[in-house]
Amino acid sequence: MKEGIHPRYEPTRIACSCGNVIETRSTAEKVHVEICSQCHPFYTGKQKLMDVAGRVDRFNRRYGKKKDAAAPTGA
Repeated sequence: MKEGIHPRYEPTRIACSCGNVIETRSTAEKVHVEICSQCHPFYTGKQKLMDVAGRVDRFNRRYGKKKDAAAPTGA
């Protein structure tokens, strides 16, 4: 590697708005994030999946399998 053209790779503290601090290495001195793995709903298991306005039911009504029409008549 050439000398003097690469940024310094030093220990860094990443601070989340929830108060969690992560020690790592980076070219940036300080990093502040709004959400981390300690407070993100997907990683904490607090994520709620909601069916907004019955979209799943509406999809199943439109494109779901029809019981009577799918059976062959066998003639």
